[in-house]
Amino acid sequence: MLGACGAGFVRGLRAETQAWLWGTRGRSLALVHAARGLHAANWQPSPGQGPRGRPLSLSAAAVVNSAPRPLQPYLRLMRLDKPIGTWLLYLPCTWSIGLAADPGCLPDWYMLSLFGTGAVLMRGAGCTINDMWDRDYDKKVTRTASRPIAAGDISTFRSFVFLGGQLTLALGVLLCLNYYSIALGAASLLLVATYPLMKRITYWPQLALGLTFNWGALLGWSAVKGSCDPSVCLPLYFSGIMWTLIYDTIYAHQDKKDDALIGLKSTALLFREDTKKWLSGFSVAMLGALSLVGVNSGQTMPYYTALAAVGAHLAHQIYTLDIHRPEDCWEKFTSNRTIGLIIFLGIVLGNLCKAKETDKTRKNIENRMEN
Repeated sequence: MLGACGAGFVRGLRAETQAWLWGTRGRSLALVHAARGLHAANWQPSPGQGPRGRPLSLSAAAVVNSAPRPLQPYLRLMRLDKPIGTWLLYLPCTWSIGLAADPGCLPDWYMLSLFGTGAVLMRGAGCTINDMWDRDYDKKVTRTASRPIAAGDISTFRSFVFLGGQLTLALGVLLCLNYYSIALGAASLLLVATYPLMKRITYWPQLALGLTFNWGALLGWSAVKGSCDPSVCLPLYFSGIMWTLIYDTIYAHQDKKDDALIGLKSTALLFREDTKKWLSGFSVAMLGALSLVGVNSGQTMPYYTALAAVGAHLAHQIYTLDIHRPEDCWEKFTSNRTIGLIIFLGIVLGNLCKAKETDKTRKNIENRMEN
């Protein structure tokens, strides 16, 4: 009986309270309490969320955003939040290092890590130089207006000091190589410094970028072998330049309207509606040069299988490209990392198969000598 009375008292009190809460001034308060109650009762952190309910991400952009706030403009200046450029700079180095490996051996992992570090630093230095040259232009282009120097987050003097720090660290990496490679690497600085100016004077700045970005195709081989083999390094360098003309022309189509308004030049503005024809020609030249590399370096079936896959990827990329949609241009541009990785994988597997063929050839020779 006491329980029934108690229950009735509670119900009555609850009704009185709700009547008050739903009054003129209490309506919003009741809604707040109800929302809090539901949240407290039912909320559970979903998979992949942190203790505050924020989604966890290991993407480069998320890592940069989680860095201390004073460092973030410098990390963005290096484009660490957009690592695709570092990949495109690094991958030709891996091709060259892989081709220089002894038959049946994996690429030199020390060299791969050394060149990876150098790629991060030199890409950062290149972006810093580019943004220092282009700070007035970047302010007028929608996609680049938020870059740290253009947005005023970093002064020109501080960016110059930061550039000096990056180049000093990059020099430390370069000094780990042989003397031939040190001289060869130092020779690329002229290209790094002058590339950003090319878009002011020629419709072929993508060619200047190709000469700069693929220097690692020469440097990787010399770092392993002590010097360059022209029969392998030159066609490899040429194929990288053709590759850069493909992906950077696609990239340039994102900004063609702004570039035309402010007087900058690019292959996107030069080729216009004929872009796909030019890209197809560059693709044929790239694959032809890579085939010559394979012949001159004694590559095996996995390498040529990789080239066939690259050809199919390029054909699909060019056929489906919509040069009038910046989002599609960005998607096609970033997919070129896959092309670089396929080539590297083909080089590694092809090199491992060299040992099997060499052993088989040796046994055949020994059998003939015994007979």
